[in-house]
Amino acid sequence: MAGYLKSKTIHALSWSFLGNIGGYGVRFVIGIVLARLLFPEDFGLIGMLTIFISVAQSLMDSGFYSALIQKREVTQVDICSVFYFNIVVGMVAAGLLCLSAPWIAAFYNQPILESLTRVLSLTIVINSFGSIHFTIFTKQINFKIQAKLGLLASVMSGIIGFALATSGFGVWSLAIMQISSTLLTTAFVWLRSAWRPAWLFSFKSLRDMFGFGSRLLASALLIHIFGNLYLLVIGKLFSARDLGFYTRAKSLEELPSRFFSWDVGLVTFPVFSTMQDDPAQLKRAIKKILTFLALVNFPLMIGLAITARPLVLVLLTEKWTECIPYLQLLCGVELLFPDLLINQNLLQALGRSDLFLRLEIINKTLVVMNIAITWQWGISAMICGMIVLSITSCYLTSYYSGILIGYPIREQLGDLVPYLFTALLMGLAVFATGLLQFPNYWVMLLGQIPIGIVIYICLCRMFRLPAFLEIWQEGWNKLSFLRSKMAG
Repeated sequence: MAGYLKSKTIHALSWSFLGNIGGYGVRFVIGIVLARLLFPEDFGLIGMLTIFISVAQSLMDSGFYSALIQKREVTQVDICSVFYFNIVVGMVAAGLLCLSAPWIAAFYNQPILESLTRVLSLTIVINSFGSIHFTIFTKQINFKIQAKLGLLASVMSGIIGFALATSGFGVWSLAIMQISSTLLTTAFVWLRSAWRPAWLFSFKSLRDMFGFGSRLLASALLIHIFGNLYLLVIGKLFSARDLGFYTRAKSLEELPSRFFSWDVGLVTFPVFSTMQDDPAQLKRAIKKILTFLALVNFPLMIGLAITARPLVLVLLTEKWTECIPYLQLLCGVELLFPDLLINQNLLQALGRSDLFLRLEIINKTLVVMNIAITWQWGISAMICGMIVLSITSCYLTSYYSGILIGYPIREQLGDLVPYLFTALLMGLAVFATGLLQFPNYWVMLLGQIPIGIVIYICLCRMFRLPAFLEIWQEGWNKLSFLRSKMAG
């Protein structure tokens, strides 16, 4: 069984990884192109609405999707009940957004937000028709179809956004791109999924899942409200231009880290759920996944912080210079995100949504305190406070999840510190390279990146980091296998 789960997990991770390489790659390229065509204010206007769209999306999800994944035996009645219930909730949430549009526009003193809010509320309704299909695929640990459909939708919606931006649609090109992405994804998943809703509905089925799902819903609301609270505060207290710089920095910072972390997080929740009665197996899985993420995320974040200036000036041009210090600081916030995500997935897989919710309440209380204390010194001060909160949140979540499976935080830190130390040494080498004289930022960036990669690989081999050695050996085994096949 352990071998089967390992094989299925690796297969799922591979497809999720490959799909997101394409999806994130397309979105990254389109984002760079649009950033060159549009202005920071356009991205800031969309950022102002993020918190409201995210909260409405959480209400539509209602926590039942996670409950379906966590539940051992799921019936057709369960799935249909969640499907119909969330369509109704999605329509209600979208309706509330439309009614709130004038107040949202008045709050930010941006009249255009009234029509933008109403148009973007369509994504909530569209999502409600397709989310259950993705839930079924996720429970089956089938990410192959999701990867293909996500990539196709990203490409097509990106083309639409680019065409509109070059035609002078401004902020509307961003809004319509989001709607088209949601619509295309939903249409594709209906075409590829074998599941179709039957005329079945049971309040009893919903009640059975409500205990677990309701706490996750409350947690999700806290995550989306407080995770986007900085956008609300910056948009209100500063300007759409300032918010545009912050959102662009955040999107650049999240791309490499969450590219890997969300893939692994998405796959590990259903996998951990199958191991929930075997703490020893869970500990081995957690240890392996955390060290793998540390191997990738630590050098990515440290390297990104050091190369932020040439990266922004090369990709986005000088009009985005003000986002550079935000990007560098946000890399510190994201450094421990994978550890936090995996430990949160563990709590959900073990059915401890009560503890998950309790920790979220504590964390979000600290978010409010951070904003109340730091906003008067500017956006950079708020991000510094976010770094402190990231460390605190990671410690608390790791502490409780470690108790549940016998993997205490001291042991977790012992496993992760060698990877952080190695990444810091690599960062020093990349920083020193940047002190040399380069003819332009293009050459500087093309010099720092390969030097950093080579040095990091050499350091990993020298320090014999377990996660690196396992991947290295696996790679050599596959290469030897291919050579033998070609020779035969």
